Amino acid sequence: MDQCARQQRALALLPVCLALTFSLTAVGSSYWCEGTRRVAKPLCQDRPGVLHCIHYSHGSSDNGSQAVQYIWEMGDDKFVERRFHVGLWQSCEETLGSTGENCRSFQSVIPAEEQGVLWLSIGAEVLNILLTLTSAVLLGSRVRHHSGFHWLKVDASVAILTVLAGLLAMVAHMMYTTIFQITVNLGPEDWKPQTWDYGWSYCLAWGSFALCMVASVMATSRYTAARRGLAVNNSGQKGSRHSPQDFQKPKASESVWETEAAPSPAGCGLISVSKHLPPEAPGKVSMC
Repeated sequence: MDQCARQQRALALLPVCLALTFSLTAVGSSYWCEGTRRVAKPLCQDRPGVLHCIHYSHGSSDNGSQAVQYIWEMGDDKFVERRFHVGLWQSCEETLGSTGENCRSFQSVIPAEEQGVLWLSIGAEVLNILLTLTSAVLLGSRVRHHSGFHWLKVDASVAILTVLAGLLAMVAHMMYTTIFQITVNLGPEDWKPQTWDYGWSYCLAWGSFALCMVASVMATSRYTAARRGLAVNNSGQKGSRHSPQDFQKPKASESVWETEAAPSPAGCGLISVSKHLPPEAPGKVSMC
């Protein structure tokens, strides 16, 4: 029975730990949004074998003092698409002709009037992580120690903390989405993407929000069930204190003795008792 209860407490801890893991991974990564950016191809110059560059041929005049460049790429052929990904902290773009990336701060890309909103979003994400971590610690203590704790207070605290963490995460994600869309429209020309979509970090962040809501509902359900059980037990104990004794009350017809009054001298009366007396007792009692 104790092993089953421990497994149930560990199962209640699982969504909180997953939410914390998702939040930490999303905040630390730079794949909230991904896409491509259209840039002009550089000249190949003396590197004819390099891809993603403009090939040209040389021609010389009679005196050899001037060179003419013949560029064969026309229209869209003169451009190339570079992949990029953006997070809370930085924006990275692939480098042509190599496997590396060129990264810069995302704060340097967004408009100046939106930088305060970015910091609010980051602050909400950090608070979300702290509240989720506190909930995980409380539920972890519930798993490790099966006695000596007031579990009703733990469940109530976890329900409140996780719902607050989820709401903060939701607000932070919405603020970041707004900031990114504003930057796409008003950002610098050397950063504006051609196409973009949300990345896996963004999905993890919203998954953390959903798990916080699930953990809050589970904690509220446990708290409600425990309160209902305590109320039933208390009402049962009060009923047992005020319950009637095991013995039965005698009937009215059996509790009254049948008496017959008989005249007696000296102002006394003889009363005949017909029931509830031992056989050897006299049948009449003298009462003055």
